[in-house]
Amino acid sequence: MPKQIAILTSGGDCAGLNAVMRAAVYRADSLGWKVLGIENGTAGLLDSPPRIRGLKPADFNASVMRQGGTILGTTNTRNPFRYPVPGGETRDRSEELIAIIKGLKIDALIGIGGDGSFEIMSRLATQGNLNFVGIPKTIDNDLDMTDFSVGFDTAVAVATEALDRLQPTAASHDRVMILEVMGRDAGHIALSAGIAGGVDVILIPEIPYTVENIAKKINAVKAGGRNFALMIVSEAVKTPEGNKRQVVYQGGEKRYGGIGEFLGPKIAEATGSETRVTVLGHVQRGGAPTYNDRLLASGLGVKAVELVNEGKFGRMVAWRHNEVTDVAIEDAIRQCRVVSMDSSLVHTARALGISFGD
Repeated sequence: MPKQIAILTSGGDCAGLNAVMRAAVYRADSLGWKVLGIENGTAGLLDSPPRIRGLKPADFNASVMRQGGTILGTTNTRNPFRYPVPGGETRDRSEELIAIIKGLKIDALIGIGGDGSFEIMSRLATQGNLNFVGIPKTIDNDLDMTDFSVGFDTAVAVATEALDRLQPTAASHDRVMILEVMGRDAGHIALSAGIAGGVDVILIPEIPYTVENIAKKINAVKAGGRNFALMIVSEAVKTPEGNKRQVVYQGGEKRYGGIGEFLGPKIAEATGSETRVTVLGHVQRGGAPTYNDRLLASGLGVKAVELVNEGKFGRMVAWRHNEVTDVAIEDAIRQCRVVSMDSSLVHTARALGISFGD
C-alpha cells in the first residue's frame, strides 16, 4: 500500500487555500504518496464516521486554483483539547482524535493554518507521536519566521481596491472616508493597503494615536486645497483611552470590530468634515487569490510534501528572503509578528506624509 498523507485546512478561511492543496496533491502524486483530505479541520475527524475523502490530481483542474475559500471546509472552533459538549461544558478529545488518525493509517499530516491551529496540531503531534508539517495561511500575516502567509496578499489587494472605490465618492461629497480592515493584533493589512491606496491617515494597533493628531492631518489636507481625505484603521486599534472595540456573537464569542464607527463621529466633530465609515469585514477573505498568493501557495504546497517525503517533521514551510524554506514550528508560533516601528513600510508611509495619529 502507498504511504498516505492527510491534509486539512484549519482556522479562518482565506484566498489561496485550494491552490495550496492543488500543489500538494500534484507533488504527492509524483512522489508516489496517496493523499486524504480531512473535511472541516480536526473536527471532521471527530465526526462519525470521520469526514475524509481521497484527493487526486484530477480533482484539481485549473479552475479550483482560482477559487477562494477551501473545498475541504474549515473551522476555528471545536478545539479537540476543549471540545464543546451539550450544557456549555468542554472535554478533552485529543486522545480520541489521535487514535482515529492512527487507525486511518495516516503516515503524515499536513495542516494549513495559522498560529492557533499550529499550536493545537503541534500539541497533538507531540502527544501522539504524529508526523506533522505546517503550511502558513492567515490574512493577518502575523505568523513569525515567514515574510508572507497565504491569503495576505489577496486581503491587501481587496482593501486597496476598496480605497480606490472610496476615493471618488469621497471627492464627490467633500467627505472623510474611514475604511476599517481586519488584521487581529497586527497592522500589516492596514499599513500595506494604506500606502498602496494613497491614504492620509493609517491607524494600526502598534502605534498609539490621538484624535487631535488625526484632525490636525485632515485639516492640513483641507488647507492644502483638497476637499476629501482617506483613512484606514485596523480592527484591533484601541480607543484613545485604551479600550478594545469588540462585537459579541451568538454563543458569547468576541471578535474585534467597531473602531471605525467609534472614530467616525469624533473625527467629524474635530474637523467639521462629513465622515463616513466602511467596514470591509469578511470581503477580505473571499474571492479569487491574487497571482502572488497562487505562487506562494504553490511553492509552499510543494515544499511541504517534499519535507514529508524526506522525513522532516515538526516543521513549517516558509517564504523567507524570496525563497521557499522551512523552520521549526515552535519558532513560528512563539510570538505574534506585529508591525515593527523601524520597518521600511512605516518609514515609507511617513516619508509620503501619511499620519499614524501619533
